[in-house]
Amino acid sequence: MQFIKSLSFLLFFLTGFAVSAQNADSTSFEAQRMRVNKLIEDRKVKFGEYDLSLEKKSAIFGLFKSKDDMQRTIDILKNIVITDNNIFLETRRLISIKDDEKQKFQNLASEYDKQVSAYMGTINKLQKENEKLKKDIENLEGSDNSSNILLYIALAIIAVLSYLIYRNQKITKG
Repeated sequence: MQFIKSLSFLLFFLTGFAVSAQNADSTSFEAQRMRVNKLIEDRKVKFGEYDLSLEKKSAIFGLFKSKDDMQRTIDILKNIVITDNNIFLETRRLISIKDDEKQKFQNLASEYDKQVSAYMGTINKLQKENEKLKKDIENLEGSDNSSNILLYIALAIIAVLSYLIYRNQKITKG
């Protein structure tokens, strides 16, 4: 019974440890996901600026684009490309975190599987030992009964012999 209590405590402890580890990993994953989402929002804003920059014409009577307008559009486009590169890098980190989490959980699952298998083996071993002890007890109880029968027979023989000796002495005296 003590073994089962210890086993349940161990499983409870391991489950609690796994949940706390999962919370730490989830926090890091969530922080990385928020970084990627912020970069995507920044890209949307920059792309809106790019659209406005394409429409802006400040050259002769607002009919043509000036050199400055074109340079501003190119700079905005460069910023969009830099943001895209950052999005790719941060997304790669996000995927790496997710892959690490997946690998860690697979390792935990295989470790728990090994532990459960070991516990099951121990339980089976203890059950077999328990059955063996029950059989030994039954054998001992059976041998006690046979020795008790022999004791009763011996007592009966002693009683008969005692009676015969007593009777024999009474006949010889009388």
